[in-house]
Amino acid sequence: MKARPFLAVVLAVALLLLSLAAGGWWLVLQHSPLQLQHQQLVSPRAARFVPRQAALSLYLLSDGEQPVGYARAVAPPRQRRQAAEAVAGLRDGAFAAAGLDYPGELAPWLGRELGFALLASEPGAAPDGWLLALRSRDADGARRFLQRFWQTRSLAGTDLQISSYRGMGLISGRGALVGTSPVPIATALIDDDLVLIASGRGVLEQALDVSQIDELNQAASPRFKQAVQRLDQGALLLTARPETLGSWLGLPGEFTAPGVVQELVASLRPDNRSLELDALLQFAADAAVPAPSADGIGEIDSTGAALLAALQGPSESLALVQSPAAWPAYWQPMLAAVLQAEPGSFPALVTAAADGPLLRSEAIQGWLLGTGADQPQPDALAGVLAAEGLIAAPLPVEGDPDLRVWTRLEAGQAGGRFARGDVNQLQASLEGARSSQGRLAWWGQTLAVLQEQRDSRKPPRLRLEQLSGLDLPQAPLQWAMAAGRAQPLLQRWSTWQLLSALAGQPLAPAVQSLSLGWEAQPDANLHLKARLEFG
Repeated sequence: MKARPFLAVVLAVALLLLSLAAGGWWLVLQHSPLQLQHQQLVSPRAARFVPRQAALSLYLLSDGEQPVGYARAVAPPRQRRQAAEAVAGLRDGAFAAAGLDYPGELAPWLGRELGFALLASEPGAAPDGWLLALRSRDADGARRFLQRFWQTRSLAGTDLQISSYRGMGLISGRGALVGTSPVPIATALIDDDLVLIASGRGVLEQALDVSQIDELNQAASPRFKQAVQRLDQGALLLTARPETLGSWLGLPGEFTAPGVVQELVASLRPDNRSLELDALLQFAADAAVPAPSADGIGEIDSTGAALLAALQGPSESLALVQSPAAWPAYWQPMLAAVLQAEPGSFPALVTAAADGPLLRSEAIQGWLLGTGADQPQPDALAGVLAAEGLIAAPLPVEGDPDLRVWTRLEAGQAGGRFARGDVNQLQASLEGARSSQGRLAWWGQTLAVLQEQRDSRKPPRLRLEQLSGLDLPQAPLQWAMAAGRAQPLLQRWSTWQLLSALAGQPLAPAVQSLSLGWEAQPDANLHLKARLEFG
């Protein structure tokens, strides 16, 4: 009986220690950079000061140190310093572009939210002003920053104007930010912990105006709030309108033309060594978007899945497209770029006739297309292929009696590798070949590609896992790329070039893979998902 009190004390102490350990671990996790992976997306406080018609707005829902710590935590041990320096360089470069010195001016006080917006003085015009919102960890940090900010510029000769607008104190002047020539600057302190910096008094007054009128600011926009709720998670939130979709985000001109895309809302979330983009593109009601018909969904599930399951051999780039022939005309240039189908080429002609799922795989040996056996039928292509000068012929081989090839006859050239003696001799070059496999058909650039597909038992697992990770089985387009295809693609993207310039170093070499896809939604939205994996 005497042992019972002792056991009770031991149990109580054990429970207390366990509770303290659990509480301590919870606190560590809450302050860990890895929490960025699970950051709940919320409407930023700074959105109250951003007009709904802002050309572009960007919100980071963390402080300036957390992304650097995250990169260091998830990078391989030998690359941790390099990864942290790359993210820190991107952060410092972005603030330097706004004329601010992050290590010297912002690091001691910057809190867990910052916002940036590009504004236009006229609706639809190119943006000619900007607004920066910086949240402080405490009131003293924000006040000290503004004091030093204007004291430094006053000593440099800036004439300060102190005034009041809508009951808030404004300081403005024409001075130089770090590394820039003198420009108009205006600042305001909101509730002692939110600093607004604008490219002039007019821009700042506009921000203060819309903050008082819910019908004008972004935070109260029903569409904005709905998008934030649907995107759900992310450490970064972006909105963009047509005037910046092309110049800042690199969308093709077909999408930035009037009456096509109305708005983009996107979130970016880190996931281990990957970045996941989740975006909603709002199209005009009369803008056509590729989408499977109600009758075609079952076919997509069966034929598309069968193509992916039957694919064999290595693949550097793998795309699954639903009914490419039915895509709207203004989408066709982008589709041709994805499939690398030059107008009039053999793959372009096959793609244009495909009225069901089409798969394209690229490897060192060449391209490979997969379709349903009758989508299209070879006879349906006879006319267009003949018009391009291609000649069809059967070429049965062991294991594939239905093999068919298309060749082009060309005159031999003196000095060419096929010209021997008679320079007028005709030479046949292979343009494409087709083999059948049950209810599927395979079209290859070379006979070796089709043989690899027929004989190999090694599917491209990494590319298939990328597509599976998108979780968009009925998407009009799913595309997965290895580093060899992803890096050159990103290097040609103007936004990536801007990010590399801000970081002060090339970012593409760290990219290991890229996958993307989208699905149409009933409310004229297009839901885009992309995943960028770093090594």
